[in-house]
Amino acid sequence: MADKLLLVTDEKLLQGPIHAVHVELGATFAPFGGWEMPVSYAGTVGEHTAVRTAVGLFDVSHLGKATVKGAGAAAFVNSALSNDLGRIRPGKAQYTLCCTDEGGVIDDLIAYYVSDDEIFLVPNAANTAAVVAELAKASPDGVTVTDEHREYAVFAVQGPKSVEVLTALGLPTEMEYMAYADAEWEGRPVRVCRTGYTGEHGYELLPRWADAEALFRALVAQVRAAGGQPAGLGARDTLRTEMGYPLHGHELSLEISPVQARAGWAVGWKKPEFWGKAALEQEKAAGPKRMLLGLKALDRGVLRQGQAVMRGDERVGETTSGTFSPTLKIGIALALLDTAAGLAEGDEVEVDVRGRRLRCEVVRPPFVQAKTA
Repeated sequence: MADKLLLVTDEKLLQGPIHAVHVELGATFAPFGGWEMPVSYAGTVGEHTAVRTAVGLFDVSHLGKATVKGAGAAAFVNSALSNDLGRIRPGKAQYTLCCTDEGGVIDDLIAYYVSDDEIFLVPNAANTAAVVAELAKASPDGVTVTDEHREYAVFAVQGPKSVEVLTALGLPTEMEYMAYADAEWEGRPVRVCRTGYTGEHGYELLPRWADAEALFRALVAQVRAAGGQPAGLGARDTLRTEMGYPLHGHELSLEISPVQARAGWAVGWKKPEFWGKAALEQEKAAGPKRMLLGLKALDRGVLRQGQAVMRGDERVGETTSGTFSPTLKIGIALALLDTAAGLAEGDEVEVDVRGRRLRCEVVRPPFVQAKTA
């Protein structure tokens, strides 16, 4: 088993609640967001295909968890984060952004509306402390913000057979997209959410940290019975890139605003306030200097982050994420393109791949059709 492991020696890396299970399953590991994460088990392409055709199981317990609780907690969160919590109700979840006053993105996260006095947040691993600190600093008297990063695990069951897997374990599946239900598995509490990061019909499960191993082993058995397999960060990245989903630090950052990233749909523009509102309104009105679009390779080659996008001798942008698409069997990328260049869908550009020009078509993501509904 040891020869299958990519050993990570950085002592500062954190491990999730079921690290030993990943070792047992033959995972290879790499650092991500300060955590030692399984990259793949049997190969990224096979795991990606399992999610698209059957079902895949991800351990994403590195994701942050935080609770905002107290009288008026929902109203406070709504005054801080970008999206409008007034659009949803208890039992629903919402994708939202935590922005700076300048309009940059501290993090993108999911907010679960528990009640008017409680909001549960799932930020990205590396940004959890920053999100918690900003909310705690701004919270009014009577509202507490608690970092619960290691109180809960997070497992994602994604793919057309995800309903079959959860049903076999007696867990609820009949809920709207971006809704959740608090349930039990073998007497242990677990929050079941109709959310995910793959574009497939799927669920994310939040058991208590101490209950994680038992539930994960049960999920592995049912996923394999349904013709699927465990999947790692490699497949998670190829799947989300095919969908055009942003990854913080790539398509969203302190320097990349939601306007530039085409994430304006996650902004409650009509709300009276949220962090960064004035700056984002100004950028929206003036028009951003760059916008996120997709690139499909017309030549053989794999696109990566940080590559120059060229039109003739003119540099017109830069890739933010790139990969080989196992579904389309071509190279794909997300890229920030200069709006002054006037590029539109169907136009042809070239990407500088280690000194070689790779022809690409400009497209509007997603690269494959979403099946979340």
